[in-house]
Amino acid sequence: MEKKYGKSVGDIMKIKNDFFTKNKEMLEMSKRQADALLRQPERKVCKICHSPIEGEPLYHSQRMEYFLCKKCGHVNSRFEDTDDFANAVYITDSYENNYSEADRKKYNDRRDMIYIPKAGFLLDELEKDGLKREDISILDDGAGSGYFVSAVRKMGIENARGIEISSAQVGFANAMNEADILTQADPADIVKMIRDTKCNVVTFIGVLEHIINLDEILQAVKDNQNIKYIYFSVPMFSMSCVFEASFQHCYNRHAGGTHTHLFQDSSIKYMADRVGFKELASWKFGSDVMDLYRMLCVSLEQNGNSALKDYFSERFLPLLDDMQLVIDKGEFASEIHMILKRA
Repeated sequence: MEKKYGKSVGDIMKIKNDFFTKNKEMLEMSKRQADALLRQPERKVCKICHSPIEGEPLYHSQRMEYFLCKKCGHVNSRFEDTDDFANAVYITDSYENNYSEADRKKYNDRRDMIYIPKAGFLLDELEKDGLKREDISILDDGAGSGYFVSAVRKMGIENARGIEISSAQVGFANAMNEADILTQADPADIVKMIRDTKCNVVTFIGVLEHIINLDEILQAVKDNQNIKYIYFSVPMFSMSCVFEASFQHCYNRHAGGTHTHLFQDSSIKYMADRVGFKELASWKFGSDVMDLYRMLCVSLEQNGNSALKDYFSERFLPLLDDMQLVIDKGEFASEIHMILKRA
């Protein structure tokens, strides 16, 4: 399997500025999400391999406990994600507002900075594997505001569409692109849409960790022989988890909130084997050092050390990408993008 590491976090910092300036508000949102999860039944089996969750938690952070699966290495929160939880955090709490821009320029800037590199990675690897661009067709599940579909279309993939449960995001995406690139789909219909698609590539960008009926979705992919490749990105159990557990007065960007479970290389392989796919290529990069930097800056401000925070920032920021690359290559980064091929 081809492996790629590293990506500059400079552009991310421009977009995620609220994480630095609105820590209190973000913590309040996270508290509401944690309240919703704590109301759910306890998770009895691993989200990926269905082995019983046993023993003591690996760690706890902001009222939530996390367990390491002894069979596949997946990291599961104590409580189960359910329809009730999804309604609370994705609908009642207006989840989509965290990802929508107000005008076309901001939309295009975000697409070009964040999603064009991801689309380029996918298309380059598919070409290396012998699939010509004119033969690529993509269905993007959980397409959000359509950034990834917009990116692959900009790069010449005309047969690319997305499905998304939020009608607000579908309307926003289609308006920003002046084309119907997304279709609104009820959750109950998505399994059938995946099972029936003629597309040879199905993508899940930041989606698998949010899917309640993950088993059904994976089975639909396995059953549909038209699907030759899966491209996904997921949050990984990583250095960020350690930082978050250490800074309890800072917003947990990575674990907690809507992330009720986290992947490891071993649980990804288990998932791939289960659906009859093999790992083709991966791109591992994270925001772990940015999380550490943010938490230190927020803590310094909270402790009345603004001058030291500014001095620290000048010395630390030039080192950030190099430090993150060490973590990426050490296989302990917060995010992975992976392409699977049907075996």
